[in-house]
Amino acid sequence: MPGDFLAALGDLFRARALGVVALGVALSLALLLLVYAGFVQLIDWTTPDVLTLPWVGEVHWVKDLLSWGSLLFMLGASFFLMVPVASLFTGLFLDAVAAGVEARHYPQLPPAQGASFVQTLQDTLNFLALVVVANIVALVAYAMVGPAAPLLFWGMNGYLLGREYFQMVALRRLDRAAAKALRRKHRGQIWLAGILMALPLTVPVVNLVVPVLAAASFTHLFHRLRGEQRR
Repeated sequence: MPGDFLAALGDLFRARALGVVALGVALSLALLLLVYAGFVQLIDWTTPDVLTLPWVGEVHWVKDLLSWGSLLFMLGASFFLMVPVASLFTGLFLDAVAAGVEARHYPQLPPAQGASFVQTLQDTLNFLALVVVANIVALVAYAMVGPAAPLLFWGMNGYLLGREYFQMVALRRLDRAAAKALRRKHRGQIWLAGILMALPLTVPVVNLVVPVLAAASFTHLFHRLRGEQRR
């Protein structure tokens, strides 16, 4: 798995992949900024310009304080937000990234058939809903486990991300039943690879490139588990 990750990291800096990386970073950043702008607008709508407090009188700086504080809040929220962002962009990046990886490292393979756009979109939206619901439910568990919350977060989302990325890579070359069988056979490795992707998703700025990096990593993982040699 470390070899898959390092190979994928090298792939990111090749000319063919840089455009996809730039697009991935731009879209991820745009979505986070859109969420932040909506949050700031909500503060503006719900917070009065002047707030009268007992024994203090009129306070004029509450809205400004909340607006600046929202920036810190969004940095913390990106810890959770980047997982659904990564899952949302899976279908957008995966085929282009996987094709580039295969052209470079597995030129002996025939062209991938791939899943239809409609099926890919349906799988992506279904998985996005699963990730969002799972993380909302897990908020209660995070409060209960205290300092161990990051471990629970990485473990749960590592499983979800590993399952989704591997399945979508596999469906480019296998039918759904064969892809599912291969995933079940190697579920331990796939889970650990998912955790390896979930870890940098919690690091601001670094997390912007993770959706593309994960697509490349799982392409290498898929071919390694099938016994295909990397060039």
